[in-house]
Amino acid sequence: MKRKVLVILSNRWALTQPPRFLELDCDAEGNIHKQKRLRAAPRLPRYDEVWENDEAKTDFASCHSFKRKYGHKLQKPK
Repeated sequence: MKRKVLVILSNRWALTQPPRFLELDCDAEGNIHKQKRLRAAPRLPRYDEVWENDEAKTDFASCHSFKRKYGHKLQKPK
């Protein structure tokens, strides 16, 4: 079973810096098959999970931890 995950990379120390959005295609075991950077914030709720890192990291590989956002507005309703 594949799932789509939205990753939000933000900066909690400089709130004027815009967040970066990544879309990941994962399998049930958590292996990442595809990673795509989005130009802007998505508008429709089409993601199975939403993760956020607010430590001012610029890419997915440099992040150490993520917080899962339950009930996020971009998460698909179950």
